[in-house]
Amino acid sequence: MRLRVIQQDISTQEQQDAPRLRRQLKSRHLAMIAIGGSIGTGLFIASGVTVSQAGPGGALLSYALIGLMVYFLMTSLGELAAFMPVSGSFSTYGSKYVEEGFGFALGWNYWYNWAVTIAVDLVAAQLVMHYWFPETPGWIWSALFLGLIFLLNYISVKGFGEAEYWLSLIKVATVVLFIVVGVLMISGIIRGGENAGWHNWTIGDAPFAGGFSAMIGVAMIVGFSFQGTELIGVAAGESKDPGKSIPQAVRKVFWRILLFYIFAILIISLVIPYTDPNLLRNDVEDISLSPFTLVFQNAGLLSAAAVMNAVILTAVISAGNSGMYASTRMLFTLAREGKAPQIFARLSTGGVPRNALYATTAVAGLCFLSSMFGNKTVYLWLLNTSGMTGFIAWLGIAISHYRFRKGYIAQGLDPNDLPYRSAFFPLGPIFAFVLCLTITLGQNYQAFLANQIDWYAVTATYIGIPLFLVIWFSYKLTRGTRVVKYDAMEFPKWKNED
Repeated sequence: MRLRVIQQDISTQEQQDAPRLRRQLKSRHLAMIAIGGSIGTGLFIASGVTVSQAGPGGALLSYALIGLMVYFLMTSLGELAAFMPVSGSFSTYGSKYVEEGFGFALGWNYWYNWAVTIAVDLVAAQLVMHYWFPETPGWIWSALFLGLIFLLNYISVKGFGEAEYWLSLIKVATVVLFIVVGVLMISGIIRGGENAGWHNWTIGDAPFAGGFSAMIGVAMIVGFSFQGTELIGVAAGESKDPGKSIPQAVRKVFWRILLFYIFAILIISLVIPYTDPNLLRNDVEDISLSPFTLVFQNAGLLSAAAVMNAVILTAVISAGNSGMYASTRMLFTLAREGKAPQIFARLSTGGVPRNALYATTAVAGLCFLSSMFGNKTVYLWLLNTSGMTGFIAWLGIAISHYRFRKGYIAQGLDPNDLPYRSAFFPLGPIFAFVLCLTITLGQNYQAFLANQIDWYAVTATYIGIPLFLVIWFSYKLTRGTRVVKYDAMEFPKWKNED
């Protein structure tokens, strides 16, 4: 006799409402979203800064530690999302397993994060297109790409999934090609790698340069590079057979993090000395200074800068596409749970929350402020206001999973019956929480150690934390909510069949 566990009721409200979100995202979509969603300008451009600031060993260690943290977070999210696949995953889990106000703040925090990130990506697209068309006004490119991203999300979730799959595939192929070329240069098969090798780890203060403060600063940059992997939790509500596809996507994340991040940083550190001034001058406006471009150029690949510019443009559009999807679904779920105006809970006949899409698109229109204040100014302003929110979402995942499992066991339920069970509990969420909190609070601790505190820098860095707390406690005080006790937690109904 074989025990088969089936999920009977994920969400009563989802079953009653019509039309519904369409479960049209396949396993290949989720797998590519999980890794492709986090491959962007953070890896293609900022990776050189990490090597130059922390040295080759420091950068590699930072990527390894943050990669391990992200993997633990994904196993935690995988357990939650496979058990309860809803589009507003972080908000819903926070409300059910931590505290209702916490889930409320987490949902609005994540919506704001991605809605503003779309604006950041659209400004970045202006800077990228300036490489080819320096005389064309930047707002034209923002309008063009915003329209494209809007249409991809307006039609159906399948349109988003297919577009994201192919855009991510281009990024993944670029990283793989980069690693192959780097290995051939290090081995001497391709000329141009005369200075490549382990001796780059012995020059100057290598392998660890800059000390502990550099490691903390680099860790924040690395963390931003990884943000986007949590999109599988948002996409779970529209995935086919989430109990199967989500665990598959999570299991692949570890090896893809190892390949696409650890190996890429190792190649950069072996091929380009960390003292190379080009790494220190990395800038989204100058694609020729990307470490990927430098390696391809050293290998004799012609027009490397133009090719990488096209790839980075693909990465920017992909990030904007994912951001539009994530923020739209989060606003939709907040509305369905009574935490946002009900107008955003309406679905089209094709199962797309178009009113939520309109609102998110309006916020993304902040990119057009660049025409008034200049590309650089708006880009940095938007980046600073949204930077902290991704880490807050990660903290929410760790806390929600820890309390979910504790409550599940406290009510006499067997974790072995879960569709996917994180093998690292409780170490995984505890490790992820501690490391994520350390990086979040310590990213600009130098500002407090100066003779005179730089309040402008402190505000720009930490503004996300007080905003989150204000939203949380305002809801808590208004509604009188309390932390959910383990024995009071509600879990979907399950039953065992022979």
